[in-house]
Amino acid sequence: MNIFGIGLPEMAVILIISLLVFGPKKLPEIGKSLGKAVKGFQDASKEFEDEFKRETQHLQDSLSMNAELEDDKVDNSPKSNTDKSSIHNS
Repeated sequence: MNIFGIGLPEMAVILIISLLVFGPKKLPEIGKSLGKAVKGFQDASKEFEDEFKRETQHLQDSLSMNAELEDDKVDNSPKSNTDKSSIHNS
């Protein structure tokens, strides 16, 4: 078992040291607080990712709409003067 590059022996040492420093009564409270903090970080990260995806999609939609409008402008633009004069001379 390897979590964050820390193996089982290292995790056991950390647990023993934290048990000695904080005591058996305080350790569950610290674990609960740490779990809530990690959960909050994950939620914030997910929210940021979702917002980033929405904004990226909005930007892509906007760019494709602008490209379509530019294509329509090019297609609907008047012909050059030489084309018009050749039509009148016929």
